[in-house]
Amino acid sequence: MRFWKLGAVALASLTGLATASSAPAAATPQIERFGRVYAMSVCGHMQIAGAAHCYAKVVTDARGNILNGKPDLNRNTTPSGYSPASLQAAYRITPPSGTPGSGPTIAIVDAYGYPSAESDLNTYRTQYGLGACTTQNGCFKKVNQNGVQGSYPRTDTGWGQEQALDLDMASAMCPTCKIVLVQATSATYTNLAAAVDRAALMGAAVISNSYGGSESGSNSYESHYNHSGIAITVSTGDSGYGVQFPASSPHVVAVGGTSLTHSGTTYAETAWDGAGSGCSSIYGILSSTQTSGQTSCPNRAVADVSAVADPNTGVAVYGPVTRSRSGWMVFGGTSVAAPLIGGVYGNAGASSIGTYPTTKLYSSSSYRDVTSGSNGSCPTSVWCTAGTGWDGPTGLGTPQTNSAF
Repeated sequence: MRFWKLGAVALASLTGLATASSAPAAATPQIERFGRVYAMSVCGHMQIAGAAHCYAKVVTDARGNILNGKPDLNRNTTPSGYSPASLQAAYRITPPSGTPGSGPTIAIVDAYGYPSAESDLNTYRTQYGLGACTTQNGCFKKVNQNGVQGSYPRTDTGWGQEQALDLDMASAMCPTCKIVLVQATSATYTNLAAAVDRAALMGAAVISNSYGGSESGSNSYESHYNHSGIAITVSTGDSGYGVQFPASSPHVVAVGGTSLTHSGTTYAETAWDGAGSGCSSIYGILSSTQTSGQTSCPNRAVADVSAVADPNTGVAVYGPVTRSRSGWMVFGGTSVAAPLIGGVYGNAGASSIGTYPTTKLYSSSSYRDVTSGSNGSCPTSVWCTAGTGWDGPTGLGTPQTNSAF
């Protein structure tokens, strides 16, 4: 993986971020090479004490210009990146019949405002024939961290792109699910944790979180990710081997990343080299959930499961290209994987979720075992190198059928 750095002014002009909200993300902008594509982290790489950054990576050219960015495509034009039909085929998911909004509620928790969230989501859903998911038909709701439909946080294009990705992936895997977008006032853990609690209060069966940061000081927030009977999916990170919070919480489903390729209708996966993994230095996990590969870790081992995350095998998304214009883009990062797995949980139905981690997740055999690839060097190879059974970058593997969870 190679890096190209841009100046803060250049990044702001590319993403259209406001100066006040973009300063943290613009401090360490990097363009990365993944196979045949370049990509840029929309929230930057800087870790700030007490705050998280999102894990979405948008595909760009070598200078950091977002590719595609077309505002409209007709139904006879195929956007770049994997479609809902392709993702459903790859993971052998058959969404239940019903109208949009007739299924369980998936909550998407992110930071900052995204004014065009509903219209952008429905451009995506219209393109792929998923059915309208709107405030009017009761399928979609956007609230601030206090549960209010209004008084939204200030707009941030990078986090808006993250929200677009999350909304589209949840829709791709569970078109009938209700969607609640909870926007935290900022990316501090205090606000994000409050947004997670709000999502739980609003009756979510699944809460998807595509952000993280250092485990240091995270003890104050871990209890907010402990909601019995709710599947809380969390991205493991995009910087390769190393543990991130809240993925390291023993009360969440930590979602790693893969490279997804296909030949005709046959799909294959390897561990993505950017997926986070490892052995927590803070949090323990119940021994009853551990597999043979995890016993080398005396604490919570990351990840649990995984899905596509490599920008080189990215997914189609419709969202804000700049502050004033939306369009089609291609995304990678474990930010793809967490809401995608959240959608699989949504298909399973609220009654099937139970209490993590003592339920179906670690007793199911409905996974594709990912057995090759690595995300770096580590003291215990299974923490960073894919192999038979559980491994750090891909966990138990990727879901194969609705009943995986």
